[in-house]
Amino acid sequence: MSAVERTRTYSWIAPGELSDAARNMTGLEFISRSLAGADRPAPIGATIDMRTVSVKEGEVVFSLVPQEFHYNPLGTVHGGILSTLLDSAAGCAVHTTLAKAQGWTSLTLEVKFIRAATAATGRLLCTGKVVNRGRQIATAEAEIRDEAGKLYATATTTCMIFAAPGAEAKA
Repeated sequence: MSAVERTRTYSWIAPGELSDAARNMTGLEFISRSLAGADRPAPIGATIDMRTVSVKEGEVVFSLVPQEFHYNPLGTVHGGILSTLLDSAAGCAVHTTLAKAQGWTSLTLEVKFIRAATAATGRLLCTGKVVNRGRQIATAEAEIRDEAGKLYATATTTCMIFAAPGAEAKA
């Protein structure tokens, strides 16, 4: 059996450019810019080829079309790719609730895998929704479904909300 080599080339925006923009606008404004195409995707979005589908306060939808470069050695989309999609959607849903100069980080992420995805699955949609938003802690859920509505994975997350790094120095 001969291995056929495949290659992939992509580019990404410098992370500092995105974090500077995030500090200077509300979370909803910042996440909405990616849908409007004002910014190229964050480095992780470019790496896994994740796209923004819709944004509103407390809810974000991303899409991903499974491709071979997402595969594990068993020939299905790696669980880490699905986890990244879930973490991104849930976290960005929390991000849409932030005021200027606020940031967040995931404290927990619990993922449940329901079924395997492959390139034959077609486009996956991952919806993240805020369940509860407190002053310092937010919880959110996310789920991945195909375009027919079949469920592939779910997640819950707890996020900590804080003053964005660098915000104190500019205040």
